[in-house]
Amino acid sequence: MAITIYTKPDCVHCHATCRALDHKGIDYRLVNLLDDEQALHHVRALGYQQVPVVQTPQEYWSGFRPDKISLLSASAIPA
Repeated sequence: MAITIYTKPDCVHCHATCRALDHKGIDYRLVNLLDDEQALHHVRALGYQQVPVVQTPQEYWSGFRPDKISLLSASAIPA
């Protein structure tokens, strides 16, 4: 499963999201929006204006969402 976290440096919620995914053993890919203008346009086109923006095959969400991370873990998604 491909999970992408759109982030920026020094983002507390981004770091919390990564730590929670790490704790659950879920792999992800980080995309720094300050380094990737195309990714920034993609996130803005989706209507998001704050990070992190998490993309899974089923959905997107913004912010630190322990409830969503727990659902990913509970659904036994391979890392």
